[in-house]
Amino acid sequence: MQEVEDLLIEIGTEELPPTSLNALSSAFQDNIERGLAELDLGHGAIESFATPRRLACLVRQIESEQPDRQIVRRGPALAAAYGGDGQPTKAALGFARSCGVAVDELETEDTEKGKVLVARRVESGQSTTELVPAILRHALAGLPIAKRMRWGDLDDEFVRPVHWICALLGSRQIEGRLYGVDFGRATRGHRFHHPEPILLEAAADYPAVLRERGYVEPSFARRRAWIENQVQSFAETLGASVPLPPRLLDEVTALCEWPCALIGQFDPGYLEVPPEVLVETMQENQRYFPVYDRSGALLPHFITVANIESHDPGQIRAGNERVIRPRFADAAFFWHQDRKQPLDERYPMLGEVLFHEKLGSLADKAERIARIGAWIGEQLGQDRREIERAARLAKCDLVTQMVFEFPRLQGTMGRYYAQASGEPAIVAQAIEEQYLPAQAGDRLPSGDLGLALSLADRVDSLVGIFAAGERPSGVKDPYGLRRAAIGVVRLVIETPLDLDIRELIARAVAGVPAGLDTTGIGEDVYQYLVERLPGYYQDRGIPVDTVEAGVAVGAGRLADLDQRIRAVELFRRRPEAAALATANKRIGNILRKCDEDTDSPALGSLMVEPAEAALSERITELEGRIEPMMARCDYAGVLDELASLRPEIDAFFDQVLVMADDPQVRLNRLRLLRRIQRLFGNVADVSRLQP
Repeated sequence: MQEVEDLLIEIGTEELPPTSLNALSSAFQDNIERGLAELDLGHGAIESFATPRRLACLVRQIESEQPDRQIVRRGPALAAAYGGDGQPTKAALGFARSCGVAVDELETEDTEKGKVLVARRVESGQSTTELVPAILRHALAGLPIAKRMRWGDLDDEFVRPVHWICALLGSRQIEGRLYGVDFGRATRGHRFHHPEPILLEAAADYPAVLRERGYVEPSFARRRAWIENQVQSFAETLGASVPLPPRLLDEVTALCEWPCALIGQFDPGYLEVPPEVLVETMQENQRYFPVYDRSGALLPHFITVANIESHDPGQIRAGNERVIRPRFADAAFFWHQDRKQPLDERYPMLGEVLFHEKLGSLADKAERIARIGAWIGEQLGQDRREIERAARLAKCDLVTQMVFEFPRLQGTMGRYYAQASGEPAIVAQAIEEQYLPAQAGDRLPSGDLGLALSLADRVDSLVGIFAAGERPSGVKDPYGLRRAAIGVVRLVIETPLDLDIRELIARAVAGVPAGLDTTGIGEDVYQYLVERLPGYYQDRGIPVDTVEAGVAVGAGRLADLDQRIRAVELFRRRPEAAALATANKRIGNILRKCDEDTDSPALGSLMVEPAEAALSERITELEGRIEPMMARCDYAGVLDELASLRPEIDAFFDQVLVMADDPQVRLNRLRLLRRIQRLFGNVADVSRLQP
């Protein structure tokens, strides 16, 4: 039985980018695992470790060497390998030479094409210690690094300079060199608590030694839980609530190796500033956790996580309080200064801010949003004047000092400044909600005015950027049009809005600045929206073929299309669905091949077979039954009714020859099939459903 041992590979670096640490660690483990599989090295579980200064993998119970492998090479056909005199030909001699064997060592093998020459040899497996350097090199080269850097006089590139590499198989040190660094058996502890190298006796000792001697918790997950517990403990002490946004918690975890949480405080006077501003400063600038009371009001406290266990934590607390004070002071200054000028008076300034060189200024965009939004609002029964007012003010906060300093607060500050300027509450709310949904899974606008602004803004951007010739291609999407398109899909489908999306796009196209060619832009934008649907529905567990079946009808109203897709998804769960989908495929194939006029009604006098007469009678019955259901868009009900056609359709195809010799009978049967196709096609093209 082959010997197994634990393998440790650790790369020590300067501080890694915190927002990338999780992705780097996951990719490092995947690449190591892939490299081991490619070399047929068996192993147990793989533990990954990641801190600001290291990436590591501990591979449990890895085999100490590769198994021997039999290498088989097939050569020329036996008939071509030997001449009439029985002597090997040039083909046989060349093949043997390329395999490093004599001709008489070659074997023969039967294949589908006859006997061929075969060379077999056993390749001895290499030791794991010999293979690790190459595995590591390829694993590091394949990491998702957006921008690599070089250091010193090396040609090698990596995400950060490499300072040490620890590689052990059991208790044996692996020999190798990468990035100008020799492999060793030493790891490093905390930069301040234990900067000296720590020699490891064995690979399995790695996590425990770092924890007990190095002041480093190498496990990202354990460090994250440690921070979470500390923060929640402080929250209980304060009798408060401290939310832990996953993105912020991950980033804080990626910034420390030995986390120690501390409570800080600030002047309660700053609570006069909108809480979103203070929270943005704490979370995005300082990586602090804001503290709230039980009712959700912000408290003059924060929790910070230090990367050191200090003998005088008060100094660290004071330092953090000192750092945040001028940031809050700036925010308070902006808040007071911005409110000195009513929001409406900032509108002329939008004319000085370029939105796009071919599409004009932010003021031009605001006017287009007003026109598009007014039409949307009319469909929703909104006051046109309110929409135009909201559109005029929607972008005005972009020229305030606060939003210049905190761009992520656009819309939010617009709401506050609109309220301070005495604007109606519905207008102030719409200014904030124009940016919803801001990301995947985000909430939608709660008011119709915000909904109209959000939809108008996105459609204007899509149409304008397409007309400017800068539509997304590949991975490039500098204007965020994919996100805008998915936002349109969500706004229309999930609200839902009974809007003709083609007409909405056409109105946006009509507002494109003169001089831009808008030929075909409307259809291009519509198709771009439709292309987002498979991904949108897949996230909701609905497969692509269901979406394709619904999209095939070409509905111009996305909310209506959504009802069709969901109806098809319910239909395909029925026991009759597979057979009816197959029948519709067959019908489609038959009708595509015929040139006759199949749109006219089928005649009962030409139905000579009982099965076709029975099918015609059932179709007539169902046509009358589903007409009112179609009128009220009950697509699921229509497909339920059509599912009952399966016995008659099965009998028709079993007992009736569609392509009869008599041309009139044949055409009559084709017309009957066209009626079936139309019945299902009223809802969707179910022939697109896969088994």
